[in-house]
Amino acid sequence: MTSDPEHSDPARFDPAPGDPAPGDPVDDAARALAAGYLVAFPTETVFGLGADAANPAAVARIFAAKGRPADHPLIVHVSDASLLDVLATEVPPYAHALAAAFWPGPMTLILPRSAAVSDAVTGGQPTVGVRVPSHPTALGLLQRFEQLGGRGVAAPSANRFGRVSPTTADAVRAELGDVLLPTDRILDGERSQVGIESTIIDCTGPAPVVLRPGSITDEQITAATGLALGERRSTIRVSGSLPSHYAPVATVILDERPRPGDGFIALHEHGTPEGVVRLAAPRTVDAYAHELYAALRAADEAGLRRVVAWQPSGGGVAVAVRDRLGRAAHREAPATGAAQRDR
Repeated sequence: MTSDPEHSDPARFDPAPGDPAPGDPVDDAARALAAGYLVAFPTETVFGLGADAANPAAVARIFAAKGRPADHPLIVHVSDASLLDVLATEVPPYAHALAAAFWPGPMTLILPRSAAVSDAVTGGQPTVGVRVPSHPTALGLLQRFEQLGGRGVAAPSANRFGRVSPTTADAVRAELGDVLLPTDRILDGERSQVGIESTIIDCTGPAPVVLRPGSITDEQITAATGLALGERRSTIRVSGSLPSHYAPVATVILDERPRPGDGFIALHEHGTPEGVVRLAAPRTVDAYAHELYAALRAADEAGLRRVVAWQPSGGGVAVAVRDRLGRAAHREAPATGAAQRDR
């Protein structure tokens, strides 16, 4: 159910018997989506900026609001894995196994798209990314939108292209408040629990291939499918794959000793040198992922020019944290490891 956003107002929808009570923000947001407007909403990873995936004009507004290249695909969010076969074709058994194991949750599956998915969403590619988020507000929004006739919400992160993803509604307002219309919506909700974007898995071949690391790890994917991960050989474009991404205005430096006046992000066991602004001191790698983007945003809010981040070692979620930090620091020379920290 879509309409022309120039001639529609979600407030004009009359409630039908059994509809949520007037003033329900999730219902209001779902109706805004159905009317062709944009809705920023919380997920367990980061906040997304959503539009009706079947409305090319609404989807085009996402690209305009973010300054996002038109060939950079969006992920379609749905409320249930049963819609996977509506949006995609040739779904292999291991993709269904992944969906059963990790949905709702922070995982996106890349599959050959069906005729129900437009070029506006996929950036002209023959594939589509599909995800079922676990955040209760996101699920409620998607379920209500589907009750209104929708079949998926296309949504990237709710930030300017290439910048730090937001994990709170206030961060969305700071990032996009000047480009959203009064008829668009920002749904409040608890801070994103994971804090970094979903794991993206290519399911177009004989074995799963990780295209973007996240909190669903290589080991978990192998355990769920019984398959060894394949090597990345495709040219499929996915969100967050450019060399420079997730970047604050401040320059991010990896694994060097911070100078006085620098911001500093490192695990709790590493002390803060004198004169350095501690932005985050997470006790675990999971907490590092959860706090990372808020810390980078805090650096910009404080007007810091440099942020030094000491990367966590090891596998699992640490791989995803290092991926995000590496892209945030792309303007700088590659990290040279712990030896530089003690100079």
